[in-house]
Amino acid sequence: MTIQENDGKISRVYLPNSEPCVNITESSSGLLEEAKNQFGEYFNGARKAFELPLSFDGCGDFYIKVYLRLLKIPYGETASYKQIAEAVGCPKGYRAVGSANNKNPLPIIIPCHRVIGGGGKPVGYAGGIDLKIKLLELEKLNACLMPDNRIFL
Repeated sequence: MTIQENDGKISRVYLPNSEPCVNITESSSGLLEEAKNQFGEYFNGARKAFELPLSFDGCGDFYIKVYLRLLKIPYGETASYKQIAEAVGCPKGYRAVGSANNKNPLPIIIPCHRVIGGGGKPVGYAGGIDLKIKLLELEKLNACLMPDNRIFL
């Protein structure tokens, strides 16, 4: 996994199966170290949400609206593409929600893995469906065990 910072905000998260398409910051900063720590806590089951400044530079208004809605899906729970489309005021826009999820620059932090198909099954994920299932299982297992955290935008 690779994490990128731009102007004091987390701007990209590249999952293990994805290839960076821009120059990645190789040096470490306090923010990148904090992001690394928070990811470690998340994967160890000690964190429900990330407390990091996020950058949505280059994202259109609709995508930002979707990403902000995704941040409201509770840890350990899921929502359908249709539910997200309705929540952002575009009830027939479930394909557009899918496109936003596919282009999510901050996977895991913005929990697009919590969005599932209409039949209740996990579908589509940039990191691969196996990773999506593992993330959902991790969250279900730990959902009742941890206090709430917040994300700062």
